[in-house]
Amino acid sequence: MPIIVNLDVMLAKRKMRLSELSERIDITLANLSILKTGKAKAIRFSTLEKLCEVLECQPADILEYKPDADGNEDIESD
Repeated sequence: MPIIVNLDVMLAKRKMRLSELSERIDITLANLSILKTGKAKAIRFSTLEKLCEVLECQPADILEYKPDADGNEDIESD
């Protein structure tokens, strides 16, 4: 997947555990874990806003775009 979630990097920089972040932004640990491992299919702007507020960062610090190595991108059609 070309979108990389760097939540673990930001947590390490802030010396914060996932459980503490979960409590501070009022999102379940399970949902944050899904996001952290890159298994999430979407993220709400309100969630991204809370993450940025608590981690004192910008959305680009958490989300990164990297094209697939083979040049193919999965584009879902409606």
